Formats: sequence, structure tokens, C-alpha cells
Amino acid sequence: MVILALVLIALGIAVLALGARLAILGAGVGALLGIGLLRWLQVPPDNLIWWFVVPGALAVIFALGAGLMQGILNLVTLALGVLAGAAVMLALPDLFGFLQFGLPDWLLALVGAVIGLVLVGRFKDLAVVIIASLVGAMLTMRGLQLLIPSFQGPLASLLALVLAGGGFAYQMGWIGGSKEPAQT
Repeated sequence: MVILALVLIALGIAVLALGARLAILGAGVGALLGIGLLRWLQVPPDNLIWWFVVPGALAVIFALGAGLMQGILNLVTLALGVLAGAAVMLALPDLFGFLQFGLPDWLLALVGAVIGLVLVGRFKDLAVVIIASLVGAMLTMRGLQLLIPSFQGPLASLLALVLAGGGFAYQMGWIGGSKEPAQT
């Protein structure tokens, strides 16, 4: 489980730093959705094969899909926006430890999907950076929670916000030396 946690943290940091590149963002969204799917199916965390295969396969599929489909960039970014919005909105209550996969959680995921769709449709480049920052922060937090299961609640949420803000600032070129925002 430690290796999975470290892989998720590394992928989260990669998405925080380089998430404006669609292949990296796609890998992050796929891994986050894979983790959500396993939690929804209530796969025990000690079943490491499933916890590596499902997020890993979805990460590879989404990365290849996003990387190879640059020609239909607008549709890919809209799809990633919808999926990332839903994944982030499912990961938020899970961050606090009260995700039940009931109707309110699915309605929250639907709201996140609509927000992702609207953001990407209206502000494509900025939305990709925001989504990458949120997905990277959620992946990093999921990895930290696998290492330290009791790491939940306000402190975890605050760290997730700090990570998302730092990823956003870095990709926008405000920190780290780059004067130009990241390009998709």
C-alpha cells in the first residue's frame, strides 16, 4: 500500500506541476476516477492488485486518449472537464471521511460535472489549469491518506487547498520563474 501511496503522491505532484499538458491531466483524472470506482465498489484496500490495476489502467487509457486526440482538443477538454468535475466533487466529501455514495453524493458529482463543463466551455485554458490543480491536489491527498489513514478533516482539506493553490500559481507562471501561463 505504501508503494501505491507514493505513486499517487508522485502523480499528484506531476499533475500539479504539469497538468496543463492534456496527457498528464488525463492520467491524473483516470487515476482519480479509478480510485473513486474502487471505493464505490467497496474493494478492500488490502487487495493491492485491484488498487494498482484499475487506477493504473484508467490513467494509461485517459493519458493516451488525451494525448492522441489533440486533433479534437475541444471535445477532449470538455470531456476531461466533466469527468474531473465529477471526480473532484466525489473526492471532496471523501477527504472529510463522509462519502457514502448515496443520492446526495451523486448529485454533488453531477453538480461538479456541470461546473467542469461550464468552466471548460467558457475559459478553456484557465479551466484546464484549475482542473489540473484540483486533480493534482486530490491525488496527492489520496496518497497521503493511504500512508496516514487518520489524516482527514480540516487539516487535510487545508493542505488540499494549499496544494491546489500552489499548483495553480505554478502553472499560471506566478511562482517558479516562468512568466507565461502553461499552455494546453
